[in-house]
Amino acid sequence: MPKYTTGEIAKLCNVTVRTVQYYDTRGILIPTEISDGGRRLYSEDDLNKMKIICFLRELGISIDSISKLFKEDNSENVISILIKQQEEFLKQEIKDCKDKMNKLETLKQELKLIDNFSFETIGGIAYSMENKAKLNKVRLVMLTTGVIMNVFQWTSFLLWMFQGWWWLLIAYVVIAIPYSILILNYYYSNIEYICPNCNSIFQPTKKEVFFARHTTNTRKLTCTSCGHHGFCVETYKVK
Repeated sequence: MPKYTTGEIAKLCNVTVRTVQYYDTRGILIPTEISDGGRRLYSEDDLNKMKIICFLRELGISIDSISKLFKEDNSENVISILIKQQEEFLKQEIKDCKDKMNKLETLKQELKLIDNFSFETIGGIAYSMENKAKLNKVRLVMLTTGVIMNVFQWTSFLLWMFQGWWWLLIAYVVIAIPYSILILNYYYSNIEYICPNCNSIFQPTKKEVFFARHTTNTRKLTCTSCGHHGFCVETYKVK
């Protein structure tokens, strides 16, 4: 049977000599034979074992887990558990990477709207992103109730047109006015803005908020601290 030196094993498995030596010291790839000159020689079985180790390492399985695997009698169950654990770990890593990509995309879009960039600006955007879930909850409440009111509006209008139920349309108007006041107050009481110029957090007047030009995450407002007029980042009001 052929014998392989440390260098030959390393070359055949596309790893460094130090990697093979490290696995030797960890006791997971012990040479079959040591020559009279002290050279460590590996058999064909050792080569196959090294290929298995490299494959498992490519999957992200740790050296400790591989070492335990080779020592276990019931290796089939052990490898199944290791694969499942690694699968869950990789799924979480993918999720974390997607979250980071979303944050980077948000940061990129927000920076496009800022006139005077500074590193403090990133801090303001980061603050906004941290409270994004709470802000989205506020927006969801507004969207959900808005859809309900729209359905009520069109239902009452159509029934008035085709059935003559004028009282239902009157009922909608009576409900819509206080609803509009309540939902706008709810929105206003839960949001504030970050100035891109001085990075202060402020709350403008209701009139300015409701009539300002805006995007999904910004409004063109005047900062109450520095007087800067431009697109300010909307964020949840921490109470």
